[in-house]
Amino acid sequence: MLIPKLAFKNLYGAGLRTWLNVIALSFSYVAIIFLQGLYTGMNDQMEASTIKAQYGGGQYWQKDYDPYDPITLDDAHAKVSDELQKLIDEKEAVPILIRQASIYPNGRIQNAVLKGITIDQNVLTIPTSKIISDGGYIPALIGTRMAKSSKLNIGDFVTVRWRDANGTFDANEIKIVEIMKTEVSEIDNGQLWIPIDRMREMTIMPNEATMVVLEKDSKVDKNISGWQYKDLNFLLEDLRALATTKSVGSSIFYLVLLLLAMLAIFDTQILSLFRRRKEMGTLMAMGMTRSKLIQLFTLEGAMHAVLAAVAAIIYGAPLVAYVAKVGYGLPEATDSMGFALGDRIYPIYTAGLIVGTIVLVFTVTTIVSYLPTRRISKLKPTDALRGKLT
Repeated sequence: MLIPKLAFKNLYGAGLRTWLNVIALSFSYVAIIFLQGLYTGMNDQMEASTIKAQYGGGQYWQKDYDPYDPITLDDAHAKVSDELQKLIDEKEAVPILIRQASIYPNGRIQNAVLKGITIDQNVLTIPTSKIISDGGYIPALIGTRMAKSSKLNIGDFVTVRWRDANGTFDANEIKIVEIMKTEVSEIDNGQLWIPIDRMREMTIMPNEATMVVLEKDSKVDKNISGWQYKDLNFLLEDLRALATTKSVGSSIFYLVLLLLAMLAIFDTQILSLFRRRKEMGTLMAMGMTRSKLIQLFTLEGAMHAVLAAVAAIIYGAPLVAYVAKVGYGLPEATDSMGFALGDRIYPIYTAGLIVGTIVLVFTVTTIVSYLPTRRISKLKPTDALRGKLT
């Protein structure tokens, strides 16, 4: 216990220099935990919102469908297989028929994607129950982003043109019956949702679909002729790649913070070796071995990380707890960036994140504290007493 007591006493005696190092190092703790928790919460929030509104428990794509190639939409439709139809009848799946279209709001032309969906489905969080017609018109559901870009409101009629299964262009008027607010821009931007029965009739595609979205934990046969099964790992691949890129980018910021803090610790250790030469000589003359002396100076440096952790808890814990509770507000411009985040991000701070950060910073601090003390291994007590360090 002698070495820890001496280390703590020396740190306390250093005064302001110690606390400046501790505060600088505590910033690294708080910044790493705060930002990493923010990214974790953001990623989980995007995944959860996208799964609920778009991906469900996985999807079946018609073999010609490619979401990144709109040209494939002309051929990306087929009759729903008996296996999938059974799931649809049991409300465990929902078919979606997709066609390219054009709309003419206020005399302007605007490209759109026409999507037919079962109105009584509960697989996705899209409010399809609102797409009900009390007249001869075609009811349509759009999102707030689509409403803003097209300047359409509830009750407005707009002309829509599409191409049917034979390649013939047709047109009709649709009525906007509902505007949904959703975090997922992929089901909003340029999208028009109508009842699938009306769309099949309009496009001459009876009992056909472009994709079938499954309910979570549905038991399915992955090998259905003419259809390709896409699980959540595949569907979320791009989203997770984006999260990984963000995490790697933030790591550069963490590294800069750590380097600045470690530079302060390293400089402190170097300064101590030169200013406390007589103290080292006295301790060695009193019987302390070189290895114990190295342990003493290394422990002094490492204790900066311990004190920094305490300081970070004092002012950082209330901060992260408050943000985790109320969330981190986002500007309105974020909504147009395509991230399924909503108005606020709710960070997630796990025990693994906190403990891992503490262990990382403590380990790096200990290594940086040890490196300058290696010179003590060649120190002679007589030289140290004379103030000489070689």
